Amino acid sequence: MSAETPRPGQRLLLVEDDAAFARTLARSFERRGYDVRVAASLEQLTTQLTSFTPDKAVVDLKLQGDASGLACVQALSAHNRHMLIVVLTGFASIATAVEAIKLGACHYLAKPSNTDDIEAAFGRAQGTTEVELTNRSSSIKTLEWERIHEMLAETGFNISETARRLGMHRRTLARKLGKQQVK
Repeated sequence: MSAETPRPGQRLLLVEDDAAFARTLARSFERRGYDVRVAASLEQLTTQLTSFTPDKAVVDLKLQGDASGLACVQALSAHNRHMLIVVLTGFASIATAVEAIKLGACHYLAKPSNTDDIEAAFGRAQGTTEVELTNRSSSIKTLEWERIHEMLAETGFNISETARRLGMHRRTLARKLGKQQVK
């Protein structure tokens, strides 16, 4: 898509089902010299990988139809275990961050994130011991929210199955998810 031939390491696959956000992010990366391809689902990602070999990928955690971006991370990592993958999400939780890293992502960013944030995350693919540790304990609400997200990840973001496993009514879970404002 870019007019110039991309340098090695500049081929990017963007897995995002929000067409406007995907278009904006793709244009921004193209201006930086990336060859960008976009997929909105796991099926489109699989099709893209037959003719395009990305060095980097940006994957939205929650795709259309309650599909999980974690399956896309797994497919990308299986395609090229050296690919740098950054996961973006509006539903950040420790459980999904851990699963994304286990499946091959190099970093996990909460939305809203921009091109600068994502490029910085690609640059921080290696861990560091310089991260500041906090002494803050988790509240019961935070622990509940993390448990809900952990179960959502385990069930592939299936609300009914998550509610069943947590022992709560589906509507109760839906209300809890609706109350959580993502900033």
